[in-house]
Amino acid sequence: MQEELLHIFPLHLRETLQKVTMKENTLEEIRIRIGQPVIFHMENEEWYLKKETGRLERSQVNAYCATKEDIKSMVKFISSYSLYAYEDEMKRGFITMQGGHRIGVAGQVVMDGGKVLSLSNIYFLNIRVAREKRGCAKDIIPYLIHRNSIYNTLFVSPPGIGKTTYLRDAIRILSNGSDRLHGMKISIIDERSEIAACRQGIPQNDIGIRSDVLDGCLKSFGMLLMLRSMAPQIIAVDEIGSREDCRAMEQAIYSGSRIIGTVHAYDMKELSRKKYLKEMLEQQMFGRIVLLEKAENGRRRFHIYDENLEKIC
Repeated sequence: MQEELLHIFPLHLRETLQKVTMKENTLEEIRIRIGQPVIFHMENEEWYLKKETGRLERSQVNAYCATKEDIKSMVKFISSYSLYAYEDEMKRGFITMQGGHRIGVAGQVVMDGGKVLSLSNIYFLNIRVAREKRGCAKDIIPYLIHRNSIYNTLFVSPPGIGKTTYLRDAIRILSNGSDRLHGMKISIIDERSEIAACRQGIPQNDIGIRSDVLDGCLKSFGMLLMLRSMAPQIIAVDEIGSREDCRAMEQAIYSGSRIIGTVHAYDMKELSRKKYLKEMLEQQMFGRIVLLEKAENGRRRFHIYDENLEKIC
C-alpha cells in the first residue's frame, strides 16, 4: 500500500497493513464504518482485513471492525489536526489528500436554508485511491485533433468506468503538446476536485504545463469566469448535465473556446435523450464523442463517434 495511504490509519492498524500484500495498482477504495468491518475494494471484489494474520481475505468472519477511536484518529490526520482549516472541504463531503487521494466523509449535518453549516460526528469514511493512468488517452487524441485545435469532445460512460481518468490524461497530453499539436492553454473547472485533485489549491495530479484550475466552483459559473480571466483555448469540465452547464458551454463555444468534458450515459441512445444536451447534439456542436466501455477482462475499450453520432472508430 502507498505510504501516504498507510499514514491515514492509526498506528496499530498501520503496523498490520504494512504486512499486507496486494496486487499492484488494484486497490480502488477503502470503506471505514464505525463498528463495521474495514472493506478493501479491489477489482470489483471486497476484501476484509484480518488483524490477527495481517492478511486480506474474502471472508468477513473475524474481520477487523473500525472503532470510534480509530476513526477519530484518522479524521484528525486527514485534516492535519485542524478540522477548522478544512471546514469548507468537509461541508462538501470530502477532503483531498497529498497524492490526490480523496476521503469522502459522512456523519451528522447541521443545515440552514439548504446550506450545510457544519459536519460533525464523522464516523463513515470512503478512501478513494488516486490512480493516474498516464497514457491511457494517447490512442484517442489523434481522433480529437482538428486543424490547429481539437473538436468539442465528450467522454461518455456509466459511473465507475473511468471517464474522468481519460479526461485527465487527455488534458495532460493536450496541455503539454505533441508532434501533431502544439500545447494548448486549458482551463479546468474542477467542481468536485476530481480532475486536478487540488489540495490547498495545489494540483496533486499531472494536468500538463499549460493548464489552469478553478477548484470547487460551479461549472456553469466557472466556465464563464475562466473565459474572461484566462483566455483558454480549451475548457475542461467533468460530469456535465444541468441546463446551466449547457448554456455556459454554448457561450464558451460561441466565444471561440473548445470544450472537452464528461457525461454519464450507458450508451449513445441514452446520451441522445439527455434533456439539456439533446439540443447541442442536434446542432452538431460536439465533433467527437468517446464512448468508454469495460470489457469482461476488466480492460477499457473505446468507440468514437462524429457530430452525426456515426461511429468512426
